[in-house]
Amino acid sequence: MGEEGTEYRGLPGGAGAGAAPAPSPASLSIVPLIFIIFYEVSGGPFGIEDSVGAAGPLLAIAGFLALPVIWSVPEALITAELGTMFPENSGYVVWVASALGPYWGFQQGWMKWLSGVIDNALYPVLFLDYLKSGVPALGGGAPRTGAVLGLTALLTLLNYRGLTVVGWAAISLGVFSLLPFLVMGFISIPKLRPARWLEVDLHNVDWNLYLNTLFWNLNYWDSISTLSGEIRNPAKTLPKALFYAVIFVVVGYLYPLLTGTGAVPLDREQWTDGYFADIAKLLGGAWLMWWMQAAAAMSNMGMFVAEMSSDSYQLLGMAERGMLPAFFATRSRYGTPLVGILFSASGVLLLSTMSFQEIVAAENFLYCFGMLLEFLSFVLLRVRRPDAPRPYRVPLGTAGCVAMLVPATALIVAVLALSTLKVALVSLGAVAVGLVLQPVLKFVEKKRWLRFSVNSDLPGIDVNHQPAAPDEPLIV
Repeated sequence: MGEEGTEYRGLPGGAGAGAAPAPSPASLSIVPLIFIIFYEVSGGPFGIEDSVGAAGPLLAIAGFLALPVIWSVPEALITAELGTMFPENSGYVVWVASALGPYWGFQQGWMKWLSGVIDNALYPVLFLDYLKSGVPALGGGAPRTGAVLGLTALLTLLNYRGLTVVGWAAISLGVFSLLPFLVMGFISIPKLRPARWLEVDLHNVDWNLYLNTLFWNLNYWDSISTLSGEIRNPAKTLPKALFYAVIFVVVGYLYPLLTGTGAVPLDREQWTDGYFADIAKLLGGAWLMWWMQAAAAMSNMGMFVAEMSSDSYQLLGMAERGMLPAFFATRSRYGTPLVGILFSASGVLLLSTMSFQEIVAAENFLYCFGMLLEFLSFVLLRVRRPDAPRPYRVPLGTAGCVAMLVPATALIVAVLALSTLKVALVSLGAVAVGLVLQPVLKFVEKKRWLRFSVNSDLPGIDVNHQPAAPDEPLIV
């Protein structure tokens, strides 16, 4: 499927071609990597209930069949090609920088990091929401605030201890989170009524909620690219892991969706966050409901540690490219990005007071802008540098790649168009901060108020860039 070799040789004619990537403690093998991708994208079917409430069973099932083809597969293919072409921790930042220049690479990094941190602010809150029925004190006030702080600190410590710990934690949490759905599916077999899957009312569809729910549950495939420098043999491991993860995620959504809609009479008003626990109680009893709630809580822990890994290693990768001050490239004794973890954790705590709906809408808006830059960069690199070494190549020509991205781009336009004015203004304000922040950092670099450096072992990002000495700032 397009393999051309495993050596990372840089871009043809680019400075540093032939140079090896910077040494790093490459610790991720394929099984932990699959589960980390699973948690960066999905974390299980918790949160897909709104798709049924918004549009009914038929459209919900059709959406989770169609959107992976329209969105997930193209994004995963792009990540496989560019992630193996640039196996370093700046990930999608260097993709955009290579195609559009370091200024736009920084904007990509800012938007995607902010989107990731906003997304991660959800998980401690959702974790406590699942537990507050059993522990009412966690519903608000000082106990809830203390629990958010404590949980964030605990999960941040897991990231600090290294990707090996994160990977095996993701495997353990993933197995625990999915088992109750497997059990519920077997229990539901005698009660399944396939005709219920076909129920639809096109005159009563909340398209905004429907599309946002599908999109939120099927995006972020590119997040794993910021861990490319930590993957063992990324040229072979990353494409395989993405392939298996796509199947894993889609089956992980469709199996519970078919179970829940087929075994229980439809009441669309009941299909909101947490309804799978109610279905578990109806089908299996209170014991299955408690297991489902515990699984939901654990799933949020898995999504938190996976997202924080991606966000913090992205900051390290940007520092190695000279886009951020050099202290962001500091690693702990476990090889983890110490400063990046602290910054990402601080952002999570600052944003944890936002509502669920505001968080999802804001992160989707920022994420869409970042994806447009990725799509453009992918096509430009195919056009301008067709002979650049690509350990994995999407098995399509340039015209085929453009055609593949047309439906995905249309989806982005639809998500942006359906956003509320408040979300659009807040998100555009965040984008504007990045437009100003990059020149400010260049001014700080010029004045030598902070040290910037470029890792000289990394290949050049364009054909005219000359390799910088370790202490020499990247010249834009």
